[in-house]
Amino acid sequence: MTVEAFDVVVIGAGPAGVNGAMAAAMMGARTVLVEREADVGGAGINTGTVPSKTLRETALALSGLRARRLYGVDLSLRREASVADFTRHRDNVMRGERNRVEARLAGLGVQRRRGTATFMDPHMLAVRDGDGATHLLRGGKFLIATGSSPFHPPAFPFAHPHVHDSSEILHIEAMPRVMAVVGAGVIGCEYASTFAALDTQVHLVDGRSALLPFLDGELSRQLASAMGAFGVHMHLGEQVEHCQPHGSGQVMLRLASGAVLACDDVLVCAGRSSNTQELDLAAAGVATAARGLIEVDEDFRTSVPHIYAAGDVIGAPALAATGMEQARAAITRALGSDLKRDLATLLPVGIYTIPEVGAVGATEEQLQATGVDYVAGRWRAADTPRGCILGDEHGLLKLLFRRSDMQLLGVHVMGEQATETVHVGMTAMLAGAGAELFNRACFNFPTLGDMYKYATYDALLQTRMARERA
Repeated sequence: MTVEAFDVVVIGAGPAGVNGAMAAAMMGARTVLVEREADVGGAGINTGTVPSKTLRETALALSGLRARRLYGVDLSLRREASVADFTRHRDNVMRGERNRVEARLAGLGVQRRRGTATFMDPHMLAVRDGDGATHLLRGGKFLIATGSSPFHPPAFPFAHPHVHDSSEILHIEAMPRVMAVVGAGVIGCEYASTFAALDTQVHLVDGRSALLPFLDGELSRQLASAMGAFGVHMHLGEQVEHCQPHGSGQVMLRLASGAVLACDDVLVCAGRSSNTQELDLAAAGVATAARGLIEVDEDFRTSVPHIYAAGDVIGAPALAATGMEQARAAITRALGSDLKRDLATLLPVGIYTIPEVGAVGATEEQLQATGVDYVAGRWRAADTPRGCILGDEHGLLKLLFRRSDMQLLGVHVMGEQATETVHVGMTAMLAGAGAELFNRACFNFPTLGDMYKYATYDALLQTRMARERA
């Protein structure tokens, strides 16, 4: 059997794998990208990040939600949106993004092999294609980027056509009138918002007492209030005790409190498990942890020195953006290049709920727990011309400064374009800047970016008043 030799073998063509393969090819390495599915992109393009965010934008357009905020009237395209309406733009965006990725890979000379990958030994990979043939690939360096899949708790009958995970929900055949979303993590909150915008009655169930408790507490509470205002019914501090399909076509959920929810569809968002089952990592000597997670060091190196891993397969934060950066850093270190010396320790969070949330750095709760003396500056989007133009009723920028030198320690944004606006603060934090930078900066007018200046003024005014009182 013929053995093909490569400098770098990348397993998995999701965001981490694709960007790792591109980085390797850019550095001159003979690179092959192995993927078992027909399409590149993994969950990032095909079942998660891109399609879910596209559906959110489609829901906002079809529902007329932004128009109702602006004018107080219903300017939606139609009151009864069909599944075809809901998915048409998603499919076009996904197709376009896959084509762009394919073109970039080809342009860089990355070779492609389709099939299921299994390690034979630390340097040899067997790839079984759809026809049953096996191809052997020998690699000098490996990058494992096989991603993750939705975890299926045994209490839920996923074989039923109205019980979904976060990948399968993209292929619903009818728009539900009532939906239960079990699990109020990022994915659950995003889908709850999207379906609520289309006038689906959404019940969001989670065992925790706060929504997205990793967020700054103030933003967590305000997001819960905003989502509730447009129709998401919160069942926090609740557990699903039983999920039973009913003869009427509905699915019945019984909660620990005794409440019963009759739903057309149930979406279960119970976390994800790494896609490592078929790799036979033991044959390569690679150590794993719970749910198949691969253990790596600060260089993204596994327990085997020439095998690296990046993206969802190594665990939190398990975001498309972080996976891409991890893969680039891993390949740079594997090939001994200085193209990307290190990975920034400040990683932004972008949550595509309605309204959006963006965050980077410390929360108030973290600063309080560590005894840091800080001041919080706030500004509402509704108090800016741009926010009024957009009809942003919930927008808020919150900046946390260390009181002693007014260095920026945390940025928390909610509202229109929050996932974009947060990058201004992230860049300032990476540069070690703070209030003086925003005080000096000139922002375009009218923009949401201008909130940085006014939130800074709010913090500076508080510090001045505190000094005067002292």
